[in-house]
Amino acid sequence: MRWLDGRLHAGSVAPFDLADRGLLLGDGVFDTALALHGRIYREAEHVSRLVASAQALGFPLDPGTVATAMRAVAEGHPRAAVRTTATRGAGPRGLRPPPNPRPTLMASAAPLDPGPAFAPLALHPTGIRRNDTSPASRHKTLGYLDAVLAAEEAGRAGCDEALFLNTRGQVACAGTGNLFALFGDTLVTPPLSAGVLPGIVRAAVLGLAPALGFAAAERSLAPAALDAADALFLTNSLRLIAPVSRLGGRTYASAGHPGLRRLTEALRADIAAACGADLLPVA
Repeated sequence: MRWLDGRLHAGSVAPFDLADRGLLLGDGVFDTALALHGRIYREAEHVSRLVASAQALGFPLDPGTVATAMRAVAEGHPRAAVRTTATRGAGPRGLRPPPNPRPTLMASAAPLDPGPAFAPLALHPTGIRRNDTSPASRHKTLGYLDAVLAAEEAGRAGCDEALFLNTRGQVACAGTGNLFALFGDTLVTPPLSAGVLPGIVRAAVLGLAPALGFAAAERSLAPAALDAADALFLTNSLRLIAPVSRLGGRTYASAGHPGLRRLTEALRADIAAACGADLLPVA
């Protein structure tokens, strides 16, 4: 089932305005969330971020309607990836937004294989740069072509994900996640000013870290600094915490790092408490 502007539709085909700016110009934002037994993990944060991103682009979204859409498609799924998309809606020809936009809101849920959650992955350093000078770099906009191309490049290199640097040559993020590095008991992730998305699981990890004995820091990272890291991992709402086994030609024993194991266990417990269920049985 898919939710479109207040109604549930069977299948993936529903009436859609071909003048919608999301379709024609990528003028919109989206969100991906984890749902367990119909409950969205960190629902309030997902709704708030989507509404704030739409506001940053200049069109309104009602938080209650967004939450209703998410819940409607998540219902009945033991495990699901919930995708919520908002566009500015239809408009006249040209780039300038209409003065009184009428946004389009869509949501869908897909059954989720738990396999990728917490699973190690290999990273490919792409030559495509994350544009930290663009306001869009801090939002999940519909213009994802750089990430699409980088994902294809990573796949050809035998890797699972691409790692982006920004226009200043600093570490930014992966195509679909935030990067963290562990240096002893210090946990470091690039700041939002590096051109990265304020990830929901990124925020969860930063919040959990102090109680686990980590000093958490948001600071710029040069690529060479990653060579000294004891462990690397990615975070996103479906992979959750993904240990990095390889970055380019450098290997890491991230999956076996005791600090990363503590973070993983704490996040699993947070998910179970929020959703009343664990994504995976305890290994």
